[in-house]
Amino acid sequence: MLEHDRPITRAYVLHPDLKTDRTRRAADPALEEAVSLAAALPDLQVVGAEVVRLPKLLPGTLFGKGKIAELKDRMKAEEVELVLIDGHVTPVQQRNLEKAWDVKLLDRTGLILEIFSDRARTAEGVLQVEMAALSYQRTRLVRAWTHLERQRGGLGFVGGPGETQIEADRRAIDMQLQALKRQLEKVVKTRTLHRAARAKVPYPIVALVGYTNAGKSTLFNRLTGADVFAKDMLFATLDPTMRQIELPEGDKIIMSDTVGFISDLPTELVAAFRATLEEVLDADLIVHVRDISHPQTEEQSKDVMAILTSLGVADDAPLLEVWNKIDRLPSDDHDGIVTQAARTEDIFAISAITGEGLDPLLDAISEVLKDPRTADQLVLGFGAGKARAWLFDQGVVTGERQTEDGYVIDVFWTQTQARRFQKLD
Repeated sequence: MLEHDRPITRAYVLHPDLKTDRTRRAADPALEEAVSLAAALPDLQVVGAEVVRLPKLLPGTLFGKGKIAELKDRMKAEEVELVLIDGHVTPVQQRNLEKAWDVKLLDRTGLILEIFSDRARTAEGVLQVEMAALSYQRTRLVRAWTHLERQRGGLGFVGGPGETQIEADRRAIDMQLQALKRQLEKVVKTRTLHRAARAKVPYPIVALVGYTNAGKSTLFNRLTGADVFAKDMLFATLDPTMRQIELPEGDKIIMSDTVGFISDLPTELVAAFRATLEEVLDADLIVHVRDISHPQTEEQSKDVMAILTSLGVADDAPLLEVWNKIDRLPSDDHDGIVTQAARTEDIFAISAITGEGLDPLLDAISEVLKDPRTADQLVLGFGAGKARAWLFDQGVVTGERQTEDGYVIDVFWTQTQARRFQKLD
């Protein structure tokens, strides 16, 4: 089915705001993000959205009877077909609410899975999303999902020709998961070979990271001349993209565009980030792109840094922070932000749309990547074949002699390479 032929589903977005949850996000920006998530699917039309204040969560229905009845009248008037709840919904709550409202229902995890399925392009991305969807379905067994019966983009949760209503069987899902894992192992092995070949290219890797919709792909396109899909939309980019570019001083680098991070990422999807995150782990420099015009820019920044810290990246590779979308700021705020960034080391205010501020950023990238090299001598045993091979792949070996116990190797390398060597098994 062609994308423009897909039936449009009328959707209603709800953000439960639990008063007793001290860690909850600000309700209005959270609802706005949830609506943006829904808008990322081409066959959804959001016909309404609201924050639902809750004194407590009811285990069977999430909301109280009065609120359920009130929402039912609203949904009937708007001819709603799908309700999107920005949070976790248990299988029991899902069944009860679907029955009460006579609609289909997706929670935050289900919606993000739909978006990832719609966007995945590489073989690994597709397999990871299918595995994540099966893992999600396995905990629910509300309706079946199989790859062969799916005829549309997405996972069939939203509706359309690919949906089935038969009850899923755990054993069948487990068998399918095992089959997908075997396929994935082959794909990962191939990508590992590609990465090993890339490691021999003597150019440093710069990874663009940031909250989803921060403008990474727009910046990537401007710097590389590539045509990566860039749109004012959450998760516009899913699969990692790499391009070689030449900096103003003539230095060549590899730039990597990555999937946007997001708060409360479903656990089932963490593995689906692996391809992108491995590119970040390999980076010589991380450029953290922030949408400085967003009202929640500080919270988004904390979410990104928490993920980078959990990966062990924040303490390894150097990091530059980019305050993007200054073109969207009022003139007074614009001037203040530009001044503040100029006074702060490793922060750059830019507009990826207009190109403002890019020259100082590129100069800083050049400067950071001029990592001073030092001469060291390493002693490796005969069993350290992988470590020895890695040194030669990196092109840092300047001399080697064999002893009774192993090898004495002279190297000339950067601090980044030295840190990576320490992390080798």
